[in-house]
Amino acid sequence: MRPGLDDAGTFTPLAVAVLTVSDTRTQETDHSGRLLAERASEAGHRVVAQLIVKDDVDLLEAQLRAWIANPGIDVVIATGGTGITARDVTPEAFHAVFEKELPGFGELFRQKSLASIGLASLLSRATAGVARGTLLFALPGSTGACRDAWDGILRELLDSRYRPCNLAELLPRLRED
Repeated sequence: MRPGLDDAGTFTPLAVAVLTVSDTRTQETDHSGRLLAERASEAGHRVVAQLIVKDDVDLLEAQLRAWIANPGIDVVIATGGTGITARDVTPEAFHAVFEKELPGFGELFRQKSLASIGLASLLSRATAGVARGTLLFALPGSTGACRDAWDGILRELLDSRYRPCNLAELLPRLRED
């Protein structure tokens, strides 16, 4: 079977929360968060929350834990704070809440972004994992990086029609005790 969308399959919309991690962005200047929310909606998912949180590991971890505890949220996609400066703490907050990490996501993201930004892709600490049945993705803050991640990875992995397998169809099993 070749990977791709099975047009005969049934699409299952997911509840998506978009989190922008930034000390400087506002609702008006948050182009990356807006792009992710628009892409998720255009794909048929429901954007149930969108928030901007400061680059503070404790605030970020608290917000992640609140969303993970909410049964009405299936997926959290964060943008920002994945670099290597002192203020970039998003991966640390995500790793503090992960039950299981998906290391292949960061590897694949950097591979895809290599075509867009060259060796600068090595500066990203994009990551993904699962906690309490919620899928968690941390992306760089640039709009281009968010576009690359959604268009090149997330759009298909979050689509229940994608074969041979996808994350949407795994959600019920991730929530089993």
